[in-house]
Amino acid sequence: MGRGAIVALILAAVAASAVAKDDRAPERRLMVEAIERLALSVGASTGHAKLDERVLDALRTVPRHEFVPANASRMAYADRPLDIGHGQSISQPFVVAFMTHLLQVQPDDRVLEIGTGSGYQAAVMSLLAREVYSVEIVPGLANRAALTLQRLGYANVSSRIGDGYRGWEEHAPYDKIMVTAAPEYIPQALLAQLKPGGRLVIPVGSIDPGMQVQNLMVVEKAADGTTTSTSVIPVRFVPLVHGKTN
Repeated sequence: MGRGAIVALILAAVAASAVAKDDRAPERRLMVEAIERLALSVGASTGHAKLDERVLDALRTVPRHEFVPANASRMAYADRPLDIGHGQSISQPFVVAFMTHLLQVQPDDRVLEIGTGSGYQAAVMSLLAREVYSVEIVPGLANRAALTLQRLGYANVSSRIGDGYRGWEEHAPYDKIMVTAAPEYIPQALLAQLKPGGRLVIPVGSIDPGMQVQNLMVVEKAADGTTTSTSVIPVRFVPLVHGKTN
């Protein structure tokens, strides 16, 4: 068993211990059952009627209610997005599960996440990967997520405030990259920081609220550096902010 697999198992055990101390594990189980039903019902359109069981186990484990504002805690396990402040939202659990499934994270992977948000997606991926690096442009969100991840013991997640369009070059290249907000084009810096053989999952398209033209894309990078992109499903995400932090 590789070092990454051992780390993932240890972190899963720590997280499972934390879950055992709360009373919302039954809600997580029901949430995952709803995700499985939805995946099956839209499977003909997505081509993915059954999601990776490792991903579903991670969602059964991570306490989503710890990653939402207190006034939204009672809705934490509903399959819907929730406001987390600063004009941002936490994606609905199905979207988290589906995008993570598409990313195909392996135990020894080093993953870059663009758009930390509340930290929930990073926590889910931390149970699947060796290391997760996460970038958030909104300082208020970045700082709160870092504190939450630290408090809950997700020690293999590193985060910083920065422009997601630029990635996190210091730790590149990455086996997998996840983008949780929508740019109008795929940033070249992210393609450059993706390893040959790596995979990028990203919503791409217009940020005009009157136009439903975003597409969830899977980008694969070949050994020679060329990339191929596949459109999976239409989606609606908040825009990926470009420029200085605010």
